[in-house]
Amino acid sequence: MGSGEQSGRDVLTRSVRGQARRVGLGAALGCVHQLGEALVPVLIGVVIDQAVAGQDAGRLLLWLAVLAVVYVTLSWSFRLGARAGERGAEEAAHTLRLAIVRRVLDARGGAEDGRLPGELANVATEDAKRVGAVNMALMSGTWAVAGVTASAVALLLTSVPLGLIVLLGTPVLLWLGHLLSKPLERRSEAEQDRAAHASGVAADLVAGLRVLKGLGAQRAAVERYRGTSRLSLAATLRAARAESWQTGLVLALTGGFIALIALVGGRLALDGSLSLGQLVSAVGLALFLLGPLETFAWVNAELAQGRASAARIAQVLAAEPAVVGGDDPVPQPVRGALRLRGVRLGDGTDGVDLDVAAGRLTGIAVTDPACAEALLRCLGRERDPESGTVELDGVPLNRFDPAQLRAAVLVAAHDAVLFDGSLADNVTPRAEPEDDGTPDGSAAEPAAGDGTGDADADVLTERAMCAAHADEVARSLPHGTATGVGEGGRSLSGGQRQRVLLARALRAGPPVLVVHDPTTAVDALTEARIAEGLREIRRGRTTLVVTNSPALLAVADRVVLLDGGRVGAEGTHAELVRADATYRTAVLA
Repeated sequence: MGSGEQSGRDVLTRSVRGQARRVGLGAALGCVHQLGEALVPVLIGVVIDQAVAGQDAGRLLLWLAVLAVVYVTLSWSFRLGARAGERGAEEAAHTLRLAIVRRVLDARGGAEDGRLPGELANVATEDAKRVGAVNMALMSGTWAVAGVTASAVALLLTSVPLGLIVLLGTPVLLWLGHLLSKPLERRSEAEQDRAAHASGVAADLVAGLRVLKGLGAQRAAVERYRGTSRLSLAATLRAARAESWQTGLVLALTGGFIALIALVGGRLALDGSLSLGQLVSAVGLALFLLGPLETFAWVNAELAQGRASAARIAQVLAAEPAVVGGDDPVPQPVRGALRLRGVRLGDGTDGVDLDVAAGRLTGIAVTDPACAEALLRCLGRERDPESGTVELDGVPLNRFDPAQLRAAVLVAAHDAVLFDGSLADNVTPRAEPEDDGTPDGSAAEPAAGDGTGDADADVLTERAMCAAHADEVARSLPHGTATGVGEGGRSLSGGQRQRVLLARALRAGPPVLVVHDPTTAVDALTEARIAEGLREIRRGRTTLVVTNSPALLAVADRVVLLDGGRVGAEGTHAELVRADATYRTAVLA
């Protein structure tokens, strides 16, 4: 916990430093505001002693004019200072959100391990907001220090005992407030953990809502979320109780402190050590101190919550990458020959030796779905093999930069998602912004580098749509390719989503394309047409189809059966159907 807390503080420091100039301006303006606030009771005391008691109308008008100038100054300084502080807080939160998104989208992966998507979204929103708010808290704390200092100086000039009470008592109050914020910090971290988990479960359930309905598992899903939500609610209530205790105790201490100042000031006035105006000033300054001291309590609470959130952000940013090494560019042109030797990864592959010829369509059938998943992770370099090597054109994949590798070897998973937007937006890759730190290999587009114009791009899109039979999907929609597909493509059926996803992969046109079960939700006739379209559009380029679909395997130049995590048989689909019983069971059963 200590190292995590230190990492959280480092994140806090970086986010504050990034807005140091803006926060510094806000703090300076706030100090001017606090000085003006402290001057008000002092000036009122002067008015009483010099104008009211002496019945001098001229001086009364003069000091009232001075008061008016002070009020105008403190009003504008507060407005401008608060605006600078709020902007600093929002800019810091924005910077953190970008850092989190860049880390999550980093081609080397790792940030998402052990975390639901909803949890990462919570870290990027709520936690980033809390850490950003630390900028405002520190600025407000600076204001409070300026207010207490100004009050102490004014009280010292009025009465040394009153000034000493403020100077000696304020550090004690701050120390006690810090101690009281510790339970809040611990419970705030637990609250955010539970809230993030609840958000992740909710997002997970919503994403699988159609499946849950089909299985009739809505009640079980609701019970699961109810249990998670209750734990989140309990953590939130514990944090709220800690915050209420911290705020209440700090306010009680502050009230006692103000009462002590008023008591001492009253006794000094009775002894004749203070004039009537000085007593009024002392009481006014004591009342003014309520504001800065309450601000200290609020700042302590904000810092406690900010430290907890910063630790959570630091855990995401400092997550170990899933793959390490590899900075070399992929040599051009890419022939597309793949070679696997002794590849072993978890419970999936168990020493796979496989050669995939460049420019050929190869089918991969499996007896264990875990083997297919492991193979896809290796080829997409989401995970490096525990042992063995995977090579592209004779060069190990772990030597390449992951982002460039995924532009050359595109793995189109069967569970990929569609984005909220039109069908056309989901099929046609967009140009990536330069140096944005968030490469996305799935959006690679050779056309962008060979000078093809808009007309050629339209032709490529049309060919991909036809090959995947996604053009039929477009014709069935009210606005064709301009029709929105909804978040995750929920407005489309399962078969329609599969065809759009396949069209997107084909439109990207990578040198090596790996597709996984692209036709499990379409009818047999459409599947046969897609198989022919896939073979035609990928002619001359390396393509792997990981599937047990007879229609797709039948159009492959060569089929490999992975059985027990190893290569069990090789040949054409027709040869394997005749000669291998295991293959017949896996593909035709």
